[in-house]
Amino acid sequence: MITLRKSQDRGFADHGWLKSFHSFSFAGYYDAQHMGFGNLRVINEDRIAPGTGFGTHGHRDMEIISYVLSGELAHKDTLGNIKGIPPGDVQRMSAGRGVQHSEFNHAQDQTTHFLQIWIEPNVTGIEPSYEQKTFAEAEKRGQLRLVASPDAAQASVKIHADARMYAGLFDGAERATLTLDPARATYVHLVRGALSANGKALAAGDAAMLKGEAQLTLEHGQDAEVLVFDLAAD
Repeated sequence: MITLRKSQDRGFADHGWLKSFHSFSFAGYYDAQHMGFGNLRVINEDRIAPGTGFGTHGHRDMEIISYVLSGELAHKDTLGNIKGIPPGDVQRMSAGRGVQHSEFNHAQDQTTHFLQIWIEPNVTGIEPSYEQKTFAEAEKRGQLRLVASPDAAQASVKIHADARMYAGLFDGAERATLTLDPARATYVHLVRGALSANGKALAAGDAAMLKGEAQLTLEHGQDAEVLVFDLAAD
């Protein structure tokens, strides 16, 4: 079974300095039909205005992934990390028993566009931790590159959750397939461009939710960037 969620059906918040699309219920946006998918809890598509950002705030017992699309995200946390996150990097923060951090766009002439992703952990109360890795465009071109996993397979960042996250770039005749476990849930989020997922056309911001499927086929890309999540089912 494949269910589509169109970009325009997401929640939206305009805070002036921040414009954010919410794939699932978050903050002031509530939709009982979209509280998450499997153990995927949040995908926020955020645009931070120049010279602004999120002040210091706390999280606990959540796996948080930042995926930057353009601009750069400045990260600072109570673990002592002070990092810049450029496009191509995947940043993972395991909040565990508690961590505070801030995220800023220090550029004065460029918006920071990124995805904020939360996945529910399979362990709680752990020591908070941080990891950041670069995945070259060539690693994602015409294929799905594993970028986050519970066992750090293929040099992916390690998350404390029953989930795997893949990133891919597709254009023209490029095509990829991924074998799925029908007992699990798969979430396809199209970051940009256009792409077909199991024959269903997706545009930027659209998502495809798969259950009971044995295979995912991605093809007919037009400057497409996509994230695919293999998730524990509800």
